Order: sequence, then C-alpha cells, then structure tokens
Amino acid sequence: MSSVIDGQWRRLDPKTIAAAAVLVLAPLVPTAGIMFLSDAKPGTLLVTALIWGGIAVLISGYTAADWWLTWYRITEERFELRHGVLTRNHRWIPRERIRSVDLTADPSHRLFRVTTVKVGTGGQASDASELKLDAISRHHAESLRQELLFGSSSTSDTAPYREPATEPAIAAGTAAGTAAGSTSGSTAASAGIGETTLARLNPAWFRFSALTVSFMLIVWGAIASAVGSFKELLANFGVFDSIAHAVLASSLWLVIGATAAIALVVGVLGAIVLSVEMWWGFRLTRERGDTLRVKRGLLTTRSVSLEERRLRGVELAEPLLLRWARGARLHAVATGLNQKQEEHQPDNKTLLPPAPRAEAHRVATEALRERESPFRGELRRHPRAALRRRITWALVSAVPFIAAAVVAAVFGWLPVAATVAVGVVTVAVAVGFALDAYRNLGHEITDRYLIARSGTGIRRTVALQREGIIGWRINRTVFQRRSDLLTIGATTAAGNSVYEVHDVSTEAGLRLAEEAVPGLLAPFLQRG
Repeated sequence: MSSVIDGQWRRLDPKTIAAAAVLVLAPLVPTAGIMFLSDAKPGTLLVTALIWGGIAVLISGYTAADWWLTWYRITEERFELRHGVLTRNHRWIPRERIRSVDLTADPSHRLFRVTTVKVGTGGQASDASELKLDAISRHHAESLRQELLFGSSSTSDTAPYREPATEPAIAAGTAAGTAAGSTSGSTAASAGIGETTLARLNPAWFRFSALTVSFMLIVWGAIASAVGSFKELLANFGVFDSIAHAVLASSLWLVIGATAAIALVVGVLGAIVLSVEMWWGFRLTRERGDTLRVKRGLLTTRSVSLEERRLRGVELAEPLLLRWARGARLHAVATGLNQKQEEHQPDNKTLLPPAPRAEAHRVATEALRERESPFRGELRRHPRAALRRRITWALVSAVPFIAAAVVAAVFGWLPVAATVAVGVVTVAVAVGFALDAYRNLGHEITDRYLIARSGTGIRRTVALQREGIIGWRINRTVFQRRSDLLTIGATTAAGNSVYEVHDVSTEAGLRLAEEAVPGLLAPFLQRG
C-alpha cells in the first residue's frame, strides 16, 4: 500500500455499502421468525420483506452516494475531508493539532473487515473538533492511526502541557488560509517506540459486573421493551394467562419474593453478559512512551487513544455494591473529552472496568507515572456540622415514605405494627446512608494533587493535578452559612470541569485553595 501521507485524495472502502445493507437487513431475520411463530399470513410476511428490502435499498443507495462523494487525504501539514450528499463540506485539521485517533468496528463492519476512524483535536466545545471516516479497511485504519499520532517527527514538549482557554475550531471551507498551527509541539513520542501493557482483562473481574446496578437497569429496561414489542406473540402462546393463574394460586408474599428473585437473577446474568460484550479483550497500553490506549469489545470493537499530556488526573468510582465487594472503576480526568460525547459514551474515559480496588490503585499509579497510588493516603476529615446536614436531609427524605405508610394504616390497608416497622426501617436506612455519606467525605493536598472524595450511592475519589487547576468556585447555601460551611470547587479544562470539596469549614476551604494553588484565590478575597 502506498504511503498514507502522499497527498492523494482517497475514497472510503466500498465494502461500507454492503456493511450498511447488512446492518439494515439483520433485524429482518428475528422479525420474520417471530411472525412465523405467531402464525402470520404469507401475505403479511411478503409485505414485511418488501418493506425491509425497500428500506435496505434506499439506505444502501444513500450510502453509495455518500461513498462516491466522500474523499480524504493526508499531507505533511493537515488531514482533509470532503463529504456530503445534500450539503457539501470541506473540513480539515492541522496535523500538529491532532490529539486522538479512535477506531470502532460494529459487527457489520467486522464482517467486511472495515473500521470507523474518528480523528480529534482534543477540543471540548463542539463536534467541530472531530472528523470521521466511516469506514476504511482495518489495516489502513491502523496505519492511519499510527501515522497521525506518531508519524510527525517534530520536537515534542517535555514541559507540562496546559490546555488553552478555548480550542481553535477546525477550519472549514475551501479558502486558502488555514487555521494557525499549534505551538504545543508534536504528538511524536520521545521516550522510545514500542508498547507497554499496563493492564489486561482478567475474566474473574466479570464477577464485579454482577454488582453493577446500572448494567442491571439496562437489562431490565431491554426486557421490558421486548415484552412490550412482542406482547401479542406472548399472548398467543398463553404466557400472560399462565402467569396470571400462577399469581392467583399463590400468596402475595410468595409472588413478591419470586418476582424479586427472578428479577435479581436475570439482572445479574444480563449485567455479566453486557459487561462481557463491552470489555472482552480489554487491554490498556502505553504507546511510544506518551500515549495511553484502551482496546476492548466482543461484538463491537473499540480503540481509544489518550495523549498523556492531556491527562490531568484520575477518578476512582465505587458504586455502593461494588464498594462492598472491594471493587472499583478507574476513569481518566483529561482535556478534550467532549462533554456531549461523554454523556452518550461515558466508557470512553474509562481506564479500567470494574475490577479489584487494589488493581485500580495499581493502574492509577502506572497511568500517572507515580511511585504509589495517590488514593492510598489518609484524608482530612470534615467538621461534624457536615454530618448534621446529612442526617437532617436523610430524615427529610424519609418523611414521604413514612407518610405513605401512615395513610395506608388510616385506610386499613396496612396493620399498625407494619406501619411502625416501615417507619423504623425507613429512618434506620436514611440515617445509615447519612453516616456513610459523612464517612466518605474527605480531602487532602499532596505535592502534585488535590484529592477529593464524596458520595454514598457512588463514592468518587478524584486525584486532580494541582497544575491543572485554573480557578475556584465557592458555593454557600443559607444552611451552610448557618453552620460556617462551604463547598469549594476546583475548575479545570479537563473531565467534569469542576471537582468539588463538599461541606468543608470556611477557614479550611479557603486554606485548601491557597495551599493547592498559591495566590490564585487571594486577590479575589482581598477585593471582597
């Protein structure tokens, strides 16, 4: 294959057209099977097949037109893309601004050995900071990735990189003048070529997925949607009638217990299956000495790259059940993670799937190039007033449940003893969560990091580089002012933009800000 930087215009892989047709026609197989089982008339089957076939022809035709009109090329200075069927676009990215090249291949792409390539500048503002090739051959995609990330040989920076306040937008149009080049240096590695494996999947980690409630919710939602879509078929087979007879022949508590047990088992098994699809083949590597790469996926494969100079820290996420099992997830706190994209694909920032907490500490140490995990040390405790606030809010949140039980008792729907039990259990659970939330509060300042921890449903501990903090945001509610508390947030160009230390005393919060970034907050306090 000729060099990818020869400046010649290239088309996408023509197999993309076939992949689009397969993606459209794939649902026809189970649909036809369900219709056959439900004794659908031959005419109905024929009409359905014709409709699906027509849709496939239309989409394949549009894909073919898009393929014919899409061209891209790579020169020594920039990566260019021309595309659009109804509206023509000519966009480009200066190569020195390229910060990520991510590869994704869904099952239809893998069938035809093609891959979608997303080239990004690390900008957070909008989708204008990203160009996408959908799709090119797998081998060419990998060569393209290597060339765009590591092919340039200009001098790389050794000083810590600070993201500019705003990212320049990608130049658009066919004007002769292009966007000015970045002065931050090339992405070429200076610490050697080759690849170092930092972490790889251990199949035993899938047991932690069984404790991931978000996965269970996805599974239950998918099952509910499937039941709603195929309710006529299920009714024809008498499924609903059988369930109704079983419920009427059993006691209420037996039905509740059996339903909960079945939902739990299905949720756990579904969560494990979903996790296998997402994280099979997971591998975290360091390429060329300065780029982290995550590869994962069973049916849909993904490859996400993160330039280390964009890394501003890491976040340890411990959902309640996962925390009880001493498990955790590890996320990157980095510039250039598009907030809109992150909402739809939050796992793009994940450096480690649900795994033992000790492994998360080890990977954090490796990713940050530290001698020990920044999460290992003791954190400063918060004042007792923070505990009182949490207990108060917990009791307030328990009132609706207790009120509902009392109303049920008044109308005779619930025995008095059961009402009392509901009240006691509700208060105990609420206070328990409040105590746990208080125990999880903490912060610390180390030589390089601001450490902040909070949360009970999901306990999050962030290690944010002090040099990445660009400002402070202070919040004080009426109730916090009465207790001499405040919430102080460190603002940064990375991750969630603000990382907060909750309910710290006013004196300690201001001292924290001055200690973390000396002189940054002081001028504003003097003006006040």
